[in-house]
Amino acid sequence: MSLKRSLFIPMLLAASLCSCGAQKESTSSDADTSSKAEAAVAVNGYDVDLTELNSQMVYAQVYDMVSNPDNYMGQKIRVKGPFSYFKDEQTGNEYFAVLISDATACCSQGIEFVLDGEHKYPDDYPALNSEITVSGTFNYYKEGVNLYCQLLDAKIEDNKLSW
Repeated sequence: MSLKRSLFIPMLLAASLCSCGAQKESTSSDADTSSKAEAAVAVNGYDVDLTELNSQMVYAQVYDMVSNPDNYMGQKIRVKGPFSYFKDEQTGNEYFAVLISDATACCSQGIEFVLDGEHKYPDDYPALNSEITVSGTFNYYKEGVNLYCQLLDAKIEDNKLSW
């Protein structure tokens, strides 16, 4: 694995590496948060629509998706955030993601996506850091000890992108 990829991917999927605070035991406040997160479920035909949540809830929901990926496997997910791209020069693999920051912007997580059909970067993708909305089917995979979340058969929904 190249040095660039080994630095980029953990940053991109920083849920397991980024610690914005100590874990605490479950409280009634956590139950309220959980019920609010469930409000994102089954909205507009998606199992989880992250575009309907505030920044704190989006970050918490994505953290749960990364921490408990089996609970989301195969679900239809919709997410909004800045577009990010990385190419592993060693393998030639390209990675596309939507980045999600917490409310204080101290930590970010990302969800990789794989567009449906044949696409070539940069021709068929938005400009870096463009705000995009992506939907797709949740999947995850492991490389070594790292777990990566992704949306398969993804579609970029925004029509006003600067290509």
